[in-house]
Amino acid sequence: MVKICFVSPSGKATELDADDGQSVLDVAHANDIDIEGACEGAMACSTCHVIVESEWYGQLPEPSEEEQDMLDLTNGLTRTSRLGCQLRLDQSLDGLLVHLPLETHNMLD
Repeated sequence: MVKICFVSPSGKATELDADDGQSVLDVAHANDIDIEGACEGAMACSTCHVIVESEWYGQLPEPSEEEQDMLDLTNGLTRTSRLGCQLRLDQSLDGLLVHLPLETHNMLD
């Protein structure tokens, strides 16, 4: 089990247990965290955009070029922005802290 903490735009923190290998998006959906994920993890949208707490960002694998391209289309982009569908949890990320952005833009609508 891995702990992950989601922080809503209002500042409410929700700490959850996740299985190794689950994506941040999968954990959010399984626990009614407000992340859309319109493309269901196919990396065809940016609605699973999360902002990783800066002290955790360096522990993540580098984003692919495809992920970077999708992030360029999102609202509220920061230097620690990532797509939740691309972040797979493992023991090295136990305690990961991610913030939900104020808004997302669904290009699939």
